[in-house]
Formats: sequence, C-alpha cells, structure tokens
Amino acid sequence: MFTTRNLLSLAVASSVVGGVILAGGVLVNAQHGTHATHPHHVGGAAQPVPTVPGQDAFGAIQEIVRILEADPNTDWDKINLAALREHLVDMNEVTLKAVAVERRVDNGLQVDVTGTGRTLEAIKRMIPAHGQELNRLANWRAATETLPNGVRLTVTSNERAEIAHIRGLGFIGLMVSGSHHQPHHLIMAKGEHIH
Repeated sequence: MFTTRNLLSLAVASSVVGGVILAGGVLVNAQHGTHATHPHHVGGAAQPVPTVPGQDAFGAIQEIVRILEADPNTDWDKINLAALREHLVDMNEVTLKAVAVERRVDNGLQVDVTGTGRTLEAIKRMIPAHGQELNRLANWRAATETLPNGVRLTVTSNERAEIAHIRGLGFIGLMVSGSHHQPHHLIMAKGEHIH
C-alpha cells in the first residue's frame, strides 16, 4: 500500500492525469495504490508492469490523450482524435509502403515518391505539406510537383555543407526533419488543423 510519502515521491517524478498520478506509465490512485499492487504480487514483491503501448500509433495517440486530459482548458467538443488517427495511418503508408526513388540534382536531392491506393492518397496529403515545412528550415529550399502516381520532392541549398546534409538524409531523413510533427499532432487532435 502506498503511504503519503510514497505518493509525494511518485508525484515529483510523474505527471497528474485526471486526479490520478501517472508514475512511469503506471496509474496510481491515492486510495487504492497502483494497479500493479493488486494481482501482480508474487511472494510479496510487485512484478514489473509494461510501459510500452505495443504499437507506435497507439502510443502516439495515448500520449496526446494524456496531454489533453491533463489540460483543464481542453475543449472536448472540438477534440478530433479520429483525424489524428487517419494522419498516423498516412504516416505509416508513406514511411513503409511508398516507393521513393532518389536522384542527386544540382545543389541537392530530388525524390519521386509513388504508390497506389491508400498509399497514393497519403503521399498526396503528406509530401506537399511537408515540403512547406522544409522551406522553414534555414538554408533549405523545397518544392513539390504532382506526378501521375505520386509527388516529386526536390530539396536544395546554396551551402555546400547543407547539400551534403540533404543528400545524406535522403527521403526518409528529410521527412522526419524539422520539429513540427509532434506539435502538429496535438493541434490536429484539438480539431484546430488538418492537412
């Protein structure tokens, strides 16, 4: 059973979610202890409790839900987790199923990103939007053009070191560049923006 002192220690290294303390992925209720303190005891010692959600999109949505529930200003009438889920499906399609053919061009890299069906739809939504985000990075220029079965992404720079950087990153490295992804997911979940 948790004492007040134990709970205070947990609270220091945890975040409070909806009146319940979230300690390293374990829910702790002030009156009843952790979920782990009940059926998982063996010989008086608590067994380890898994903290990994088991699937990356599930974990990303779970993290957003925790942030929303911890914010007393969350407007639940506007929350759109279904839109976030669809975007994560798009990310999966582009990351794992799209065909990316890279070519070095003067001052950078050109990538033809192609696919069919659901993958093609995801490419058309994600690549142009991400190209706009890449343009916000210092010393990079990104342009996209529509192909019959996908999108061509061209990223260039006038600085020699950045040209090497762009080419070294390649398609998937360019797609993860920038720090807009996580804030974008929260904004999308709040129903404030969709690609």
